[in-house]
Amino acid sequence: MQPHDFFLVLLLILLFARIFSELFYRFALPPVLGELFAGIVLGPSLLGWVSPNATIKLLAEIGIILLLFDVGIETNINRLKESGKDAAIVAFGGFVIPFLLGAWTAYTLFGLSLVVALFVGGTITATSIGITVRVLNDLKKGQSREGEIVLGAAVIDDVLGVILLAILYEFSKSGSVDLVNTGKVFLFIALFFLFAPVAAKLMAMLIQKYDAHNERPGLIPTAIFSLVLFFAYLAHKVGAPEIIGGFAAGLALSRRFFLPFGIAVRENQAFAAKIEQQIRPIVYLFTPIFFVTVGLSVDLGEIAWEKPHVWIFGGTILLVAIAGKMLLPFMLRTLSLKKRLIVGLSMIPRGEVGLIFAEIGRIGNVFDNETYAALILVIILTTLLPPFLIKLAYEYENEKGTEP
Repeated sequence: MQPHDFFLVLLLILLFARIFSELFYRFALPPVLGELFAGIVLGPSLLGWVSPNATIKLLAEIGIILLLFDVGIETNINRLKESGKDAAIVAFGGFVIPFLLGAWTAYTLFGLSLVVALFVGGTITATSIGITVRVLNDLKKGQSREGEIVLGAAVIDDVLGVILLAILYEFSKSGSVDLVNTGKVFLFIALFFLFAPVAAKLMAMLIQKYDAHNERPGLIPTAIFSLVLFFAYLAHKVGAPEIIGGFAAGLALSRRFFLPFGIAVRENQAFAAKIEQQIRPIVYLFTPIFFVTVGLSVDLGEIAWEKPHVWIFGGTILLVAIAGKMLLPFMLRTLSLKKRLIVGLSMIPRGEVGLIFAEIGRIGNVFDNETYAALILVIILTTLLPPFLIKLAYEYENEKGTEP
């Protein structure tokens, strides 16, 4: 792609994202759906003007990293820790149950091979943390009790998803799994979670000290943006998703962050607010690219709409994918019934993570065309329906009054 062609593509992505998000907002629909729809319109499903090439995907990756950084800045670490038990229950239940149910359904009811069945289960285990977080933020519920449970669960879910993907990919190639390598990845990720926020906090203190004596503008956005990218790089090197690095950096720069083991760092509220103010325009610029790219990655023309198997298999897996994510949240006794419903709905979107699983399965010749098409249909529906349902659940709750 020539530079001038890329400029036009980027122009179309940003312009269509803004137009459709505004339209959806005016019709009282989640704006993130407008950005997803912009990708469907621009991509191979409709107009075919834009394809998600490597450069666009890279910008999209920066967008989701920055979104999680922004979420990390706003997160109250103490409240997140209080939600830890509930978040862990939702995460592990929402990871294990869809995987086992999906694999069992594909293997037993539809007679697929073990490798294919495991990949089907893996595809529906994922939760798209970006879509979930964006919907709750749009509804101004990101810092609610249920929002913090969803955030904690989605972060855990993302880490488990990456480990599972590595295991399944290795299994599909060699027919066996190296537990030592898997254990190393898990250990590196745990160490990253332990030390990354501390290191980011120390770096932020250096930036703050230098900023106090710097007369030229632009230091904070440049330094913080570089810091976020650095921690995304580190996360990737230890085997974790890059977005976890962005979240760790944001968490470390939060106004409410404390080092582990109870050692408090003196907080500077003004500096934390300054970071948020100066970095947020960059977040608003890049994050729509990510959601448009998710829409671009979907090709509705690949779905064999005329084949009954696609609808029967796809419909069955869709029910399994929804039920698997909803089951454990309904057992959370610390939340009202409506809040449990919202937590369950928030864990359903598969988005880009499900697409990655499906694409690896297709490229590795694990899926045939009909199975792949059915899974794409499941990913589309689990991505597009929950934002509507979450919004309806909150509107119904507001009409009935706030529940405990």
